[in-house]
Amino acid sequence: MFDVVVIGAGASGCAVARELSRFEVSVCVVERESDVCEGTSKANSAIVHAGFDAVPGTLKAKLNVRGSKMMPELSRQLDFQFKNNGALVLCFDEAQISGLEELAERGRQNGVEGVRVISGDEARRLEPALTDEVAAALYAPTSGIVCPFEMTLAFAENALANGAEFRLSTCVTGIEKSENGYTVHTDKGDIEAKTVVNAAGVYADKLHAMVSKTPMKIIPRRGEYMLLDREAGGLVSHTVFQQPTKMGKGILVTPTVHGNLLLGPTAEDIDDKENTATTRQGLAEVRAKAGLSVKGIPFGKVITGFTGLRAVGDTHDFIIRECEDAPGFIDVAGIESPGLSSAPAIGEYVREIIAGIIPLTEKKNYISTRKGITKFASLSEEEKNELIKRDPDYGAVVCRCETVTMGEIKEAIDRPLGATTLDGVKRRTRAGMGRCQAGFCSPVTISLIAEKLGIGLLDVRKNGVYDKPESEAKGNA
Repeated sequence: MFDVVVIGAGASGCAVARELSRFEVSVCVVERESDVCEGTSKANSAIVHAGFDAVPGTLKAKLNVRGSKMMPELSRQLDFQFKNNGALVLCFDEAQISGLEELAERGRQNGVEGVRVISGDEARRLEPALTDEVAAALYAPTSGIVCPFEMTLAFAENALANGAEFRLSTCVTGIEKSENGYTVHTDKGDIEAKTVVNAAGVYADKLHAMVSKTPMKIIPRRGEYMLLDREAGGLVSHTVFQQPTKMGKGILVTPTVHGNLLLGPTAEDIDDKENTATTRQGLAEVRAKAGLSVKGIPFGKVITGFTGLRAVGDTHDFIIRECEDAPGFIDVAGIESPGLSSAPAIGEYVREIIAGIIPLTEKKNYISTRKGITKFASLSEEEKNELIKRDPDYGAVVCRCETVTMGEIKEAIDRPLGATTLDGVKRRTRAGMGRCQAGFCSPVTISLIAEKLGIGLLDVRKNGVYDKPESEAKGNA
């Protein structure tokens, strides 16, 4: 029996697992997909929000600001990319500037440092590519950008190193109250747990309903994006938002930590929890609205479009609590924006809840750091030469767009919680993320995955679960 079973290996679930792995408790993370970071966590704006948008007093406000403050140190400890680039929220109508003042005051109440309203001219001095229609802007210097794949994987790998167990390709089919806690039924057998953390994203309401009669509804909100080549990445240096509405923060224009330019998202509430298709209408909306904020966007440099689903709860706030009618069952639901920013703080918050159920004793041998995958392209010439001497595979460039080597791809496959699909390799190394979108590097990547898994070349998947899933990964007890 596990002390805690976490259902869902997205940013929130992995942050919870990592936080709990600091203590002498047994933790098992169950994920229906073949990899971590396969849901909302893989397809979002990659923003670490400053915290000015959330209503003061809400969990969103509290956890956003706390998570944002944790991010710089976490990125150093766990070796994932984060950059404090600041943000601008644009107002196009002088009559609406009071709305920016309200946002600034909200930010100050939430504890956001340095937030202030500036004129359109001052905003254009910060970002010369802003359109002439910008009348004023809210400036939030503490906002940042992050790699959501690296961050989620870092949480997961660190949790694994500290004894957490991950059961991937394992779908929860039911949950029942048992004498000592809960029985989690899966398509790979039953798992016994004293407590359960429901971090299942857009499916959190379905799992909640398995144990609780308290109503919960999670609405998938579809958001479509455009990603531009790195040649366009320098058009803006700050994250550029539009004045928010009840549906979100409008269409943003932002650099990414990898040097691309990202536009989006749209906001459309849908019923289908699996509908991640892009649409002509959605991408046209992204193009038109992004152009209101920033002039000269080189749309000819778009290399891909994608869609993410945000898990929107019916309370207008994060739903993080122990169910009243299901003791020991903890919902981590409705984690829409600013969920990515809040993830490390969500881990702490859930730990506090569990500490009221299970005694938590800190480990004396806790491993607080983690080393990420080698980034050959970022090394100095001396470091590259030394690395190639040690392992010639790092001298074989497989992905020319992103300068990713065979050594890096093998490293991504061979690591604990290693990649088993093309998308898994792509998220870990960026092989396939560039201009040609895996047109040239896929054959080599496929052959390396096939060799590692002992399967045929035609059996390698782009994503998803294999018919015969890989054995579960276990950390050191």
